[in-house]
Amino acid sequence: MPDLSGNTTGLSPLAQQLLERIYRRRVPPDRIATPELVRSLVEASRISKRQVGVLVHRSGEVDSVIVGTPTGLMLPDIGRLRAAHGRFRALRLIHTHLFSEGLTQDDLVDLTRLRLDLVCAIQLTPEGEPRSLVWAYNVPSEGERKPYEIVGPVPYGHPQPHFGELIASLEEEFARRRRSREVHTSRAILIHVGTKKRAGANARAQASMEELRHLTHSAGIAAVDSLIQLRDQIDPKFVLGRGKLESVVTRAIDMDADLLIFDCELSPTQANSIAQRTDLRVIDRTQLILDIFAQRAETRDGKLQVELAQLKYNLPRLNQKDDALSRLTGGIGGRGPGETKLEIGRRRAKERVNQLEKQLKSLVEQREQRRRKRQNSQLPVIAIVGYTNAGKSTLLNALTGAGVLAEDKLFATLDTRARRLRLADGRTAIISDTVGLIRDMPKDLFSAFRATFEEAADADLLLEIADASSEELDAHLEATSKLLSSLNLADIPRLLVKNKIDRLNSEQRDNHRIDPGVLFVSARDKTGLHELLTRISELLPAAPAFANADAL
Repeated sequence: MPDLSGNTTGLSPLAQQLLERIYRRRVPPDRIATPELVRSLVEASRISKRQVGVLVHRSGEVDSVIVGTPTGLMLPDIGRLRAAHGRFRALRLIHTHLFSEGLTQDDLVDLTRLRLDLVCAIQLTPEGEPRSLVWAYNVPSEGERKPYEIVGPVPYGHPQPHFGELIASLEEEFARRRRSREVHTSRAILIHVGTKKRAGANARAQASMEELRHLTHSAGIAAVDSLIQLRDQIDPKFVLGRGKLESVVTRAIDMDADLLIFDCELSPTQANSIAQRTDLRVIDRTQLILDIFAQRAETRDGKLQVELAQLKYNLPRLNQKDDALSRLTGGIGGRGPGETKLEIGRRRAKERVNQLEKQLKSLVEQREQRRRKRQNSQLPVIAIVGYTNAGKSTLLNALTGAGVLAEDKLFATLDTRARRLRLADGRTAIISDTVGLIRDMPKDLFSAFRATFEEAADADLLLEIADASSEELDAHLEATSKLLSSLNLADIPRLLVKNKIDRLNSEQRDNHRIDPGVLFVSARDKTGLHELLTRISELLPAAPAFANADAL
């Protein structure tokens, strides 16, 4: 006996019989729906007083018969993830609308998220007869253009387009667009949810959202839209309110977005609930930062640290269903050294964590040996610290000609680099770059990279680099101070250097120069570097005459 999906409770024997007979219908490749199929759906819908639909395979066979409510239809699970880019699912949905309504939001969600070939609604008259057809299909989205096109209503019985030729041309158009344009890994909607309780909540939300945009750009993701919601309290299940979450789904359809990035750390239950509700991939701020670190790690040390952080973060999420876990990670937030380890069993994951911790402990011992060698050389040590993207690597290059990677992106540098520096008084010092800091740094990532900051623990001087052009300068300085204290680095002599003054006008520079204990430089055009070297020489302890300049 053929299976029926959906709301089958309470069907009369006649309705059951009519629904099962629909499986006998066949649709030729040149038609969206045949008169025979339409009459069968309409009759079953009239008897059952419910929406009735079919998923028709491109071969023409009826794949599923679905029974809904008078106003809606729930599709069976056909694999909730998207089909391959440029290809459709080879299934089209044809169903009745009892009240002559047009395509609903649910129809369009199914079309775009499941990559159906086409969705068609049969609009009925009050007497239960077919009045017209309205259908929609996916189209490449550009700018403000929606990712679907709606046709109709077309009066019942009027000619239909050649279905096979239509789908073939659309798939070719998708493939051609994909070949001719730069393809981002994902198109994301950024979401910040905060509470109204604290003063200045809106300003903080705007600043946090701007930082999330920079993180998204650094991860190579296209941020196509953003949303800020301030609530009395965070929804324990969906973070956002249900109504707002539905509007996010609608916006995702319009913008052809496939990823939601939340500017907070989601619990496993929240992430899974949102993914199930929206059929979109869902990641949080922590996963986004982990993804950036995974892309940027170059040394063995850095790769092991990232993998350890990924595994620790994902351990509580490994008991989710496979399809849910795929939606929660799906490459973004799960790339890099730990990518092949994320969906293994919890026991094996824990074993891998233990292995990584042992390997990192060995590398810590090697770094300790290198530090002792530097200490024996009695060369003064300088560590560059500061908020991410403040220009630390650019400054290291400007002072030493190190040639390390320096990009206008967050976390461009993950691996510690140490170079020799000639001071203004002729002495030689060792200067090292460090990983950039960020507020609300993921605890697993902070823990994994904590050993890296041990390099700075032996420094005679910390150069705290800050972006003078940032509107969030004070917040960045506060976050940096807190993180340095948690790393037990607060007692080391520190020189605050405000970088990127080339981006300021004269009035802004005058406002910054109120504090005489701060130096102002532009690492990009090398303004103020001589004064910086002189100040470093004054702050560093005198080195003995026999200091070994080749100790690095």
